[in-house]
Amino acid sequence: MAEPGAGSAGRMVWDWPVRLTHWLLVGTVTGSYVTHRLGPDQFKYHRWFGYATLMLVTVRILWGFIGTRHARFAAFVRGPVAVARYLAGFVRGRFEGYAGHNPAGGWIIFLMLALLLAQALTGLFANDEIASTGPLYGYVTSAVSNRLTAWHHRIFDAILIAIALHVVAVLAYLWLKRTNLIGPMVTGRKPAESVAPGEEIPGSRGWLWIGLVAAAGAALAWIIARAPAAGLFVF
Repeated sequence: MAEPGAGSAGRMVWDWPVRLTHWLLVGTVTGSYVTHRLGPDQFKYHRWFGYATLMLVTVRILWGFIGTRHARFAAFVRGPVAVARYLAGFVRGRFEGYAGHNPAGGWIIFLMLALLLAQALTGLFANDEIASTGPLYGYVTSAVSNRLTAWHHRIFDAILIAIALHVVAVLAYLWLKRTNLIGPMVTGRKPAESVAPGEEIPGSRGWLWIGLVAAAGAALAWIIARAPAAGLFVF
């Protein structure tokens, strides 16, 4: 069903799949961190948060090619010249408006998706160095699993840096430009004056997103079910 574009509430730029994915990833990444910190007894929950993160990131990457206008990578991943020009203007107090992500923010989003994908994939082969392993541990040797486990930890540190950059950028927009970027990620709408009539989206294409989530979940379940046993480790 189409969502109205303009009105007193603004114009729609973020479809509900993008918004839902954003907040669900906040939850799964937080859950992954908390269950890791709580120790080996919580490993099974850590693994489930990892599955959820992998599914969400995979679908979001696909959505970057077939989703609505501002969700697509082509709409917000720009070249280094555009990024440098945008940042130079920002430093000088000149704020160029964008209906979707600005050039710098677009690269932060792209980087974060890449890091989360790498984090989730390495977790499939990792181990907790005690008794638990990722579901695909049986495909690799212990030495390879240990190396992937080390990368799993390093990548999470990089994710924390990317999250910090994202939060700082949102706060900078709020304080320096008096622009709230959090609200639109909840409602999907931006003020009508900041979105040209032709840049609004007519709907969310939600059924397509639901189909992608179902397909991603089925594929992951199939891959895990066919994985070889994990040797001496216990799940």
